[in-house]
Amino acid sequence: MQSDGLHFEFAVDGENFASAGTASETIKNTLKKLGLPPATVRRTAIAMYEGEINMVIHAGGGTAVVDITPTAIEIELKDEGPGIADIELAMREGYSTAPEEIRMLGFGAGMGLSNMKKYSDEMKIESEVSKGTRVLLKINI
Repeated sequence: MQSDGLHFEFAVDGENFASAGTASETIKNTLKKLGLPPATVRRTAIAMYEGEINMVIHAGGGTAVVDITPTAIEIELKDEGPGIADIELAMREGYSTAPEEIRMLGFGAGMGLSNMKKYSDEMKIESEVSKGTRVLLKINI
């Protein structure tokens, strides 16, 4: 990371839906204070929130690391959950492995990964079944 940027690290609690989005809200508020364009703030907040909620639903939590530089917002979302067996399938809008009780709460509609891709400029997913998942997002400023 460049010395002229900001660095944040968050633990995402996998046991608490109420706290899901805390990290993305903090980053959203930081980007607003930095005076970044509203579209950049919105895209970042949506992509990051989708990652957070995925970690809560599927992985029992994880970590979010955010680096803000003058040219980009880089987000690393990492968990030690069950992993994604078929990334291509998981990227399809509407595809979800969320249990019914999660869907009854209004989550798990199968838009998380596709929204993360839609609202970021770059997205890379690394996943191994039974080991976990790492998602890297980049939003250009």
